[in-house]
Amino acid sequence: MTDIVPLIPRQPVPTLSVPLAGGGQWTLAEQTPGNFTLLNFYRGYHCPQCRIQLQDLNRKAGDFAERGVGILALSADPQDRAALAKTEWDLDAVDIGYDLPLQEARRWGLYISTGRGITSVGVEEPALFNEPGVFMVRPDGTLYAGIIQTMPFVRMHFAPLLAALDSSIIPKDYPARGEVVDLAASRAPQAAE
Repeated sequence: MTDIVPLIPRQPVPTLSVPLAGGGQWTLAEQTPGNFTLLNFYRGYHCPQCRIQLQDLNRKAGDFAERGVGILALSADPQDRAALAKTEWDLDAVDIGYDLPLQEARRWGLYISTGRGITSVGVEEPALFNEPGVFMVRPDGTLYAGIIQTMPFVRMHFAPLLAALDSSIIPKDYPARGEVVDLAASRAPQAAE
C-alpha cells in the first residue's frame, strides 16, 4: 500500500516551509509572486541530472522573474549538501531549500528511492531520497501544474515553459488542466444540436 496521493489542479497544495542554504526560512504561504511560484523538487547533491536541470533553471531565473514567477529548488538533502549544490553548481539566482522531510515529499505526490551507493560523480546517494517533481502554484496556493518523475532522466526543460507562459498561460489566462476529481460526477459536455 502506498501513501502517495496525487495533487489535483485548482485545489490547494500542501503547506511547505524549508530552511534555505545560506540562511533564512522559505515558506510557500508567504510568497507573493505576480503569477506563480515554481517549485523544483530535486533528488539531491548526488545527482548529476539535477545539476544540469538546476543550472538551466538558474540561467533562466531572471526570465521567470520578468514573468512574475518566483522559484525555489528543494530536496531532502541536509544543510551541508544543499550548500555544496548551491556553491559548486553556481546556483546564485535560485534559492535552495533543504531538509525536506520525506513525509512532506509524499504529500506532494513524489516518489522515494533507496540509495545505490556512489554515483557517477563520486558522491554517495542518501539511504532514501525523493525523485524529481516540478510544480507551479498560483498565488492563492492552488496547483496550476505538476510534473512528477520516478527516475532522474528525461527532465523537464524550462525554455518551453517560458514560451508557454508567454503564448498562452499568462496572456490567455489558460486554465489549470487535469482538474477532474470524480469521473462519475463529471460528464463531458454534450455537443450542441
